[in-house]
Amino acid sequence: MTHGIARRHTLADLLRRSAKRHPAKTAVICGDTSWSYAEFDRVCGAVAAGLQQRGIAHGDRVAVLARNSHAFAALRFALARIGAVLVPINFMLKAEEVAFILRHAGARMLATDSGLAALAREAAALSTDVREFLWLPSEDQGEPVEGMLDFDTLARADDEPAETELRGSDLLQIVYTSGTEAAPKGAMLTHDAVISQYVSCLVDAEVSGSDLTLHALPLYHCAQLDVFFGPSVYAGATNVITAKPTPDNLLPLMARHRIGSFFAPPTVWISLLRSPLFDGTDLSALRKGYYGASIMPVEVLRELAHRLPQVRLWNLYGQTEIAPLATMLGPDEQLTKPGSAGRAVLNVETRVVDERMRDVAIGEVGEVVHRSPHLMLGYFHDDERTAAAFEGGWFHSGDLATIDAEGCITIVDRKKDMIKSGGENVASREVEEMIYRLPQVSEVAVFGVPHPHWVEAVVAVVVPKAGLALDEAAVIEHCRHHLAAFKTPKRVVFAEALPKNPSGKLLKRDLRRVYERLYSDAKE
Repeated sequence: MTHGIARRHTLADLLRRSAKRHPAKTAVICGDTSWSYAEFDRVCGAVAAGLQQRGIAHGDRVAVLARNSHAFAALRFALARIGAVLVPINFMLKAEEVAFILRHAGARMLATDSGLAALAREAAALSTDVREFLWLPSEDQGEPVEGMLDFDTLARADDEPAETELRGSDLLQIVYTSGTEAAPKGAMLTHDAVISQYVSCLVDAEVSGSDLTLHALPLYHCAQLDVFFGPSVYAGATNVITAKPTPDNLLPLMARHRIGSFFAPPTVWISLLRSPLFDGTDLSALRKGYYGASIMPVEVLRELAHRLPQVRLWNLYGQTEIAPLATMLGPDEQLTKPGSAGRAVLNVETRVVDERMRDVAIGEVGEVVHRSPHLMLGYFHDDERTAAAFEGGWFHSGDLATIDAEGCITIVDRKKDMIKSGGENVASREVEEMIYRLPQVSEVAVFGVPHPHWVEAVVAVVVPKAGLALDEAAVIEHCRHHLAAFKTPKRVVFAEALPKNPSGKLLKRDLRRVYERLYSDAKE
């Protein structure tokens, strides 16, 4: 064991090493809280010890249903120190959706904040194994929730966790993705996988210790958590954390803290450009801009280049199962290869293949597959879908793309009709199945159409049963009651029939073509 400890390289070690290198440097700023690297390291150790004393041990799953905060950031590293497994949960889900994840992961503890405490308790009560709640202070602090373990009390203790035998191959986190099926899948990621991905971010996305980075997109999402926050801590950068990715909050924060690096999906970049505050905000310190989750419209790229000429842009593509970065389009090719997802990053090998796993010709459509140490172990408690994902010795992304003569890929569709709305994954089948619960529905097809704000909007085309009345408002209200807001259709259209091929297969591509201009004049 001594030899193993000496060689160990896990997430538990990264913060401690950064704290040794930069003890006095500011690590985290969130609201009125500011921690140096030495203080951040001490807090994480104290919280880890407190959780250990409450019975959380190596391999136990601890779920987090909370908005961004300094406490969320500390809990991430505290869990790693005792070998516990982080299960971050999308706070936009409904109680029954949260409960599914809690049950499937077997979470023993659920961390939450004041704003989400009621949802957390409602979900945990739905036949889960959660026996204790951990209250996390928010960006604006607030008072602890009665009956919950208090993060601040743990953080003030002068304790260190007992030594735990950790390996790089240990499970670090289970991140649930909507995937392409109705039931979410839990991607199992090890310390080794996540740290390999950090290295790719440091090299290809140029994450640096000199960065002053604003983290505004949800930390429950692997993009903000593991492409930006984790690598920034590894490098010793300064991290400003906020839970409000709105222009009225972001632009003043950028000016006040002289932010130099910022990531957001295109929808947020567009909202910044459209804000009346934009032109009056000093953004001269901003040097690195990142986007992902969907393609940035070419006209917006040109506008960014004109209004923020000092900012270099990166397009980052990937998915949860690869921790999540897979390919990157760098600053020099933003306008020469608009819409491209670029080339594989340092620790990834990517191909575009046909159904027989042969490389497609230039310009032909095929599936994107990867080999990489970033990749997940598999899907938690789901051997069948794991085997399918790794068929042929490559990870199958489910995304369809073309590849050009210089090796850049361009995503053209989701193999299983995934919709990306506002940077969030929406599985069309899940929404369809919810609409099918309405007794008036004969058939339904759900798909995404272009939208000027959301990039893609969820649209449903419904064929009602003969003689039964149904209107758009009723369908939307039904979905809103059972599904997260981002999954709820923005529009419902009624039709007499759905387009199908001679074998009866639904032709969603025809529906997309018919309704592609549904929002051509939309403003929001």
